[in-house]
Amino acid sequence: MLSLATALPAAIPSPSQGVWHLGPVPLRAYALAILLGIVAAVLLTQRRWKERGGDPDQVLEIAFWAVPFGIVGGRLYHVVSSPDAYFGAGGDPWKAFAIWEGGLGIWGAIALGAVGAYIGCRRQGVSFPVFADALAPGLLVAQAVGRLGNWFNQELFGGPTTLPWGLQIDDAHLPAGYEPGTLFHPTFLYELLWNLAGAALLIWLDRRFRLGHGRVFWLYVVVYTTGRLWIELLRIDPAEMIGPFRLNVWTSIIVGLGALVAFVVVGRRHPGRETTPDLRGSGTQDADVEEHGTAR
Repeated sequence: MLSLATALPAAIPSPSQGVWHLGPVPLRAYALAILLGIVAAVLLTQRRWKERGGDPDQVLEIAFWAVPFGIVGGRLYHVVSSPDAYFGAGGDPWKAFAIWEGGLGIWGAIALGAVGAYIGCRRQGVSFPVFADALAPGLLVAQAVGRLGNWFNQELFGGPTTLPWGLQIDDAHLPAGYEPGTLFHPTFLYELLWNLAGAALLIWLDRRFRLGHGRVFWLYVVVYTTGRLWIELLRIDPAEMIGPFRLNVWTSIIVGLGALVAFVVVGRRHPGRETTPDLRGSGTQDADVEEHGTAR
């Protein structure tokens, strides 16, 4: 009997390896994907920051604070939300520090990364909401690129599928109970494409409606959590469950609804866009706001 991988030649193969060595130094695809994502986010944010009247070099200064905070926060969330692998039966607590093996929770990364970004913005004397709006599309791009690391690690894929873009998984990474050759939903690819499309949407909406005061960032949260919700429902990797759903499903619902409310409330209170990112001379209304306070 032919396996699904043989019957469907259009299936997506998994990389044969995720680590290369330059002498004693390991180069891990997961880490490279994270770094490339950060670089892409910084470059895009620099461009958008300049369009809002900021100095592109300030983005690097703020990233100096935001990136380390984000990585620590992402790892903390991952360990807390998946404790069995580290503190359960047969777990290894020291593995909690092995970030190169994969495992960053976006919720923790955004939460602590925002703290770092806020510190950086205060040190640069610029508005945090303006920076968050400039950064939002870049975050989606960074997350899209970072998902390539999951592909190389052959992890976090979805359930079995007969679709022609099913993902091939090596026997060494095959979940228990599945036959060799079974194809799985490539959730890394779904999220990658969703995030890139979301980044393009945010940029268009921002230019079309001249959003400000953090509204682009809140839209980013809505876009991301909407995609994460349906993608999370496809995944079969072990996860903490609350009732019938995974923890990240509930988190997506709660955080997404909260972001939607924040977007509406902020829009009613501040319909325009800031005239400058500089706190020392920041305006609260858009330069193109009409007499009655409605943005053109």
